[in-house]
Amino acid sequence: MRDTVERAAQRCPVELAMEVVGGKWKLVILEHLGTGVHRFGELQRALPGVTARMLTRQLRELEADEVICRTVYAEVPPKVEYRLSDLGRSLAPVLDRLRQWGDDYGTRLGVPAAERARR
Repeated sequence: MRDTVERAAQRCPVELAMEVVGGKWKLVILEHLGTGVHRFGELQRALPGVTARMLTRQLRELEADEVICRTVYAEVPPKVEYRLSDLGRSLAPVLDRLRQWGDDYGTRLGVPAAERARR
């Protein structure tokens, strides 16, 4: 993990958590990886609007923080798969609650459930 001890000592727990899972795409990436193992292309198709460069960056940061695991297979062409680590799976209750909050908020705004369905 990137300078974990130093970061933890200098930040409150919420700041530390946001440093790890904050960012436009990280929580959505974790949501998709919560459904199982995915390859880069699958994640990119599931996240319209994310560039390959940004997805790569977010995946690398999540891997560096040990939230996800990256497995490279010795094949031609190379095969790379991503999955949640044990630490990443520990975020499941947080993601479940955030999903519920988003659903409740969408209902409050009057947005039909079909329009805000999970991708």
